[in-house]
Amino acid sequence: MFDRILKNLSILKKFLFINSIFFTIIGLFTFIYIKNVQPNLIKKKSSNHIEVINNTIDNLTRLNVNFVEEDIRSFLFSTRFLFQNLDRVIFFDNKLNLVGDTDTLDLDPRSFSTRLDTIEFEILTEKKTKEITEKKNINIGKKNSVSLNDVLFNYAGSKNFGTPFTFTQEEFNKFKLTTIKNVMQNGINIGYLAITENANDVKAAIDERKTFIIRTAMAVGIVILIFSFVLNRYFLKPIKNLVSYTKTIRNKNPKTTNIDTLKLRNDELGLLSNSLDDMTLELQKRITHAENFSTDLVHEIRNPLASLKSASEILHDTNDIKQRIKLIDILSHDVQRIERLITDYSQILKDEVALSKEKIKKIDIEPVIKSVVDDFNNIYKLKRGIKVSYENDKKDKYFVNGIENRIEQIVANLLDNAVSFSEDDKEVIVKISKSKDNKVVINILDEGEGFKEKDTNKIFNRFYSNRPDKFGQHSGLGLNIVKNLVDLHNASIKASNRTDQKGASMEIIFPKV
Repeated sequence: MFDRILKNLSILKKFLFINSIFFTIIGLFTFIYIKNVQPNLIKKKSSNHIEVINNTIDNLTRLNVNFVEEDIRSFLFSTRFLFQNLDRVIFFDNKLNLVGDTDTLDLDPRSFSTRLDTIEFEILTEKKTKEITEKKNINIGKKNSVSLNDVLFNYAGSKNFGTPFTFTQEEFNKFKLTTIKNVMQNGINIGYLAITENANDVKAAIDERKTFIIRTAMAVGIVILIFSFVLNRYFLKPIKNLVSYTKTIRNKNPKTTNIDTLKLRNDELGLLSNSLDDMTLELQKRITHAENFSTDLVHEIRNPLASLKSASEILHDTNDIKQRIKLIDILSHDVQRIERLITDYSQILKDEVALSKEKIKKIDIEPVIKSVVDDFNNIYKLKRGIKVSYENDKKDKYFVNGIENRIEQIVANLLDNAVSFSEDDKEVIVKISKSKDNKVVINILDEGEGFKEKDTNKIFNRFYSNRPDKFGQHSGLGLNIVKNLVDLHNASIKASNRTDQKGASMEIIFPKV
């Protein structure tokens, strides 16, 4: 049940709901405790009253004391020790006439009638209230003013008659506990005995507990409210902003949510905001990249597909053998081109996944470059007579921060591009050196036609269109792949024409280790 309720609530509402349940339970137990602590404290004092009353009745019976003023007065003087620590002991005869009062032992001139005119009291249990009110209709509610004679009259006619009856009363801002009981001699009721004791300690104890509980509840409530404000202001509200930010990004809403303030925080939310913003920017970058790439890929495939369609239609209609052979060559060429496009596109996707898992470390790239140069010499020196030479500036080590197989891929792609645009029996040179600021530099020089573009940076764009005729051997993605890998290493790449002779130059500069 609670799971269903809490499921659809916010964190703040969950917090307040749980605390309200907690407060309700604590309040219920507190109410039960307060409700029972007063009767328990009164019961303890009442038991002492009952003991005193029983001892007094025993002495009255033993001494055969009559319930008249003179005899009771003499009895009180002689047995005053029985009533130590008690505020007052009052005797009534069976007709409810006052016959003795401990307050008169010192010849106090105060009138009994004024002292006993009215009292304020509370009945301990509803059962006793009903028993007392059976004979006389007295409205006994909280703090109703009735006379002690009325109480005794109702007590005499109730089912509780014959057993001690205790009640509390407030008199002149004093909380008092009174116990009454009839006195029996030889089976005849001869009078009544009332014992009163100051019970301010009971009231004080109850009030103290109530005050403590109320103050504690208020303090805890204030703390919860303050905590709720802090929770909402500094935690939940920022989280809502982050949620709104993600929704805005998801829906591509032009009205973006600003989380720059959150990014300035030095706590976990600040870290989360920065991480989320970086991730969002990276995702947006990748989405844009994928969208642009897909658009470019469709555009590049459309041309060979159109050529394939036209060639296939002409091939279907012609019987000329030479023309059919030419058309078949066109078909084969276009199919190969589409195949290269798809292959390179798949390679790019694989690289993006792999790069996220690979770690950059400090490596010496000279052995890597030598290995690639040897591989190309083994292939193209025999096939086309093209020699790939290696040169360095005689330094001991050429350390860079990078990924070994990715640097190998960079050099291989650049060499493949250089060889493709070189004539047979020409030379391609790979140079490695260190700059004045100790950066590692790789130069790849060929003897091809060079670049016709003034802005050579365009050649690193995907499917760059202004290409030589020989470009039909490539998909147009190779240099773009190289550029992405170079950027991964925080390096730079520059394309230019050679100044010493005809040909192109590719220069890669790695940052200082």
